[in-house]
Amino acid sequence: MGDAVVERVNAPVAEHGEGPVWFARRGSLAWVDMLRGDVLTLDADGATGRWHVGTVAAALRPRTRGGAVLALERGFALADELGGPVRDMDPLWTDETVRMNDGGCDPDGRFYCGSMAYEKRTGAGALYRLDPSGSAERVLSGVTVSNGFAFSPDGGTAYYVDTPTGGIDAFDYDHDRGLTGRRRLVDVASPGQPDGLTVDEEGHLWIALWGGSAVHRYRTSGALDAVVELPVSQVTACAFGGAELDRLYVTTSRQGADLGAQPTAGALFAAVPGVRGLPPLPFSG
Repeated sequence: MGDAVVERVNAPVAEHGEGPVWFARRGSLAWVDMLRGDVLTLDADGATGRWHVGTVAAALRPRTRGGAVLALERGFALADELGGPVRDMDPLWTDETVRMNDGGCDPDGRFYCGSMAYEKRTGAGALYRLDPSGSAERVLSGVTVSNGFAFSPDGGTAYYVDTPTGGIDAFDYDHDRGLTGRRRLVDVASPGQPDGLTVDEEGHLWIALWGGSAVHRYRTSGALDAVVELPVSQVTACAFGGAELDRLYVTTSRQGADLGAQPTAGALFAAVPGVRGLPPLPFSG
């Protein structure tokens, strides 16, 4: 696969853009301006919308019935439509130094999001799962910066990033046992640290590199297969979108960027890499 050329989609509208996800029913992309507590949307006409949902907007995914499930600062929430009222669930913890960060759904319609300390304290975070019934539980502890979470095309393998570990881990997955058999799959090539990730229809992994000005595609063997270079350093996450799921959307941040040299930091970017993505797994609650 050749390296894809990236284009800027909009102005630098996000202070800390993260978590892009395609909403097929609406025909639009959604992502978060995390620490402003906003969800951003890119509609078919190119307009960018902004929806304030809380102190922190960490992640969101489509619901099978319409609307979205969200992770906010310290817990989960539901909305019946993008831009509509948000119904907060009970907080999962009381420590104000810890916040949610990134997440995704499993093949059985359950939503996961992981946490981190604002100051990135080692081991302060965890990975939580929200079941369709509304119950939530912690499924992984001792995490530092919980980040990308995605599944293989057959749903039998989960991929997960705890950023300071420098790579992507794999878990075996089934409904009853959940995530088991954790092992290192990919050691991410520097510069930069692994952040958000997505999986294409061929089963290969696309990982955004925080501080690395790029998105890398890795085969499940761990081999680096393609590079999408960006004109900004703080690359946060990526997801496939568009009616054919053939556009790779990439979010970026202004945090820690040299804004004089990188005036487009915080913009949304896109590339056509020559492979399609998988439809985002929805929340069934």
